[in-house]
Amino acid sequence: MTIEKNAKELRASKLYKKRSSFGMVWMQLRRNKGALLGLLLLVIIIIGALIAPYIYDYSTDVIGLNVRERMQWPSWKHVCGTDDLGRDIFARIVYGSRYSLAVGLVAVAIALVVGTALGAAAGYIGGTFENIIMRICDIFSSIPSVLMAIAVVSALGKSTLNLMIAVGIASTAPFIRVARAAVLVVRGEEYVEAARAIGQPDWKIVVVHILPNCVSQIIVQATLRVGSAIISAAQLSFLGLGVPAPAPEWGSMLSAGRLFIRDYSYMTLFPGIAIMITVLSLNLLGDGLRDALDPKLKR
Repeated sequence: MTIEKNAKELRASKLYKKRSSFGMVWMQLRRNKGALLGLLLLVIIIIGALIAPYIYDYSTDVIGLNVRERMQWPSWKHVCGTDDLGRDIFARIVYGSRYSLAVGLVAVAIALVVGTALGAAAGYIGGTFENIIMRICDIFSSIPSVLMAIAVVSALGKSTLNLMIAVGIASTAPFIRVARAAVLVVRGEEYVEAARAIGQPDWKIVVVHILPNCVSQIIVQATLRVGSAIISAAQLSFLGLGVPAPAPEWGSMLSAGRLFIRDYSYMTLFPGIAIMITVLSLNLLGDGLRDALDPKLKR
């Protein structure tokens, strides 16, 4: 029995070694029930955003006007009720996921590219350049992200693109810190010294040898920041500085529903639940990816 057990363990170890990096991460991720739940919820939200144009008429159900069906409480016909203009709230929530996800993903992409580039350069070059970048990062970190986004939107003007840029700028500082810390750990490794010894340029050393070994920390940070970016976008839309009306962005739906919150609380309840579920799914997935990608946390 002992010999058979050892043989099984040897075969299992060989199969484990043959797994790709993605396969190893997925194996670790499957053990985390919270991460799987977050992934499932996120997939459902994304599918809903993709098929929304095929199940709802945007001009009628989402931004249209139907006075006869205004202010109807949730029913079989209107699952989440209707708003003050007779528009179906569930249809608006499903369509609104397209705006919220797009703003969150694009904003984080902007922050990832800019923050990773500056953080990697600061960590690799060091010296005066590093001090300047980090002091600027400290200034950005001392300003509340929503306040900074409000300032950027006020300067650039109210539009969806400017909202993405504003949230992206406000989310840059954490990426600078994460990228710099990861590069400081990796830049002293032997393979980096070997690349430098054979005369490879600095930009190639950073891009080819250093950043690929820092990608796990950056991926986790990006996953977690998407949820924060969605909340920031909803806050700006709630204040009237986000996606222009009548687009069904979740924050603007909350802002419109607060006028009727005492008698028709469902108008704010369901958009708030949509934001909560989306951010929760991203946070659960981000925590699972952190456990799967960090070797110190692997079991």
